[in-house]
Amino acid sequence: MRKIAKTRIDDVLRALAPRYDLYVPVEGATTMRTPTATLWQEGLENASRFRLYEEGLPLYWRTNTGLSPKDLFFPQTEKMYTAISQGKTVEIKEESTNAWPIILFGVRSCDIASIDCMDRVFLQKGYEDTYYKNRRQRTLIFALGCSTHEDTCFCTSMGIDPKASPTADVQISDLGDAFGFTAQSPSGQQILASIDSLMSDAYTAQPVSPDPMLINVNLEGVTEKLETMFDHPLWDELSPRCIGCGTCTFLCPTCYCFDINHKSPTHAHIVKQRSWDSCMFVDYTCMAGGHNPRPSKTERVRNRFLDKLLYNRQRHGRVFCVGCGRCVSKCPVSLEIATVIQKIQAAEVTP
Repeated sequence: MRKIAKTRIDDVLRALAPRYDLYVPVEGATTMRTPTATLWQEGLENASRFRLYEEGLPLYWRTNTGLSPKDLFFPQTEKMYTAISQGKTVEIKEESTNAWPIILFGVRSCDIASIDCMDRVFLQKGYEDTYYKNRRQRTLIFALGCSTHEDTCFCTSMGIDPKASPTADVQISDLGDAFGFTAQSPSGQQILASIDSLMSDAYTAQPVSPDPMLINVNLEGVTEKLETMFDHPLWDELSPRCIGCGTCTFLCPTCYCFDINHKSPTHAHIVKQRSWDSCMFVDYTCMAGGHNPRPSKTERVRNRFLDKLLYNRQRHGRVFCVGCGRCVSKCPVSLEIATVIQKIQAAEVTP
């Protein structure tokens, strides 16, 4: 365990940047772009987010970022392969992958938990997504424990410790006027050894603890209760408020649905790509023959919350909400998961 004064954190970042693609939390309202940034993300001009480090960027250490680092592993739009026809032959070229190592620096506990969720989807169900795997395997994660939180945060209700992330390679602790660094993996030990000369002696101070969160939800029994609520009138009660904008799904760090489409620069050249999709969009489940099994907002709203709180626990072993509070903050009609969990708990069900 070593520490460095907060005023010298740029020394650490400058030492790491030449050897890694170093992504750091940055204040919003800046014109800097990450390689995977999109028009949708750039439209959130005041949202803090992770960006490739450059000296002079306004770093953001106060709370978790407005946009999660999900798109660094699972870009909102990414090329998969190209197909080029030449006469009667077609050549398929897979998109080349970068082998340069990545450091994701300053990730909060909620987003570390969301990365665990994404690992379960893309790496642990018998099929490995090669695009996700390539980025994930070459990434080292420096977690940053929270010393404060937004009014919309509720990670503790989801069983997450805001000060600790055991699966990260390095845990950074807020010690007040300094950051403490603790290696939690062999890779973490190696990288901290490479910057040891910048650090002070081992610290004994305890990390700053955040105040109790303002939002508290009771998750106990929710999954089991939802197993009996597919046709419950609660969904008819909730759905009229939804405007189908998809903000909740695009901001959520654990949403993983995507569509595969293509563009054609020329008649002989096709680029296949995948892009984030949203179960809140009316055409998400529309089939080729025109049938749509979720034709109304009632079915779509129901599916979103059953997926987060029931289906993913059945399929992947955990609830896919990490209490980051982004949907609480940005849903334009306040139809967010913390409120819905409370309504599920209060709902009457027939035994």
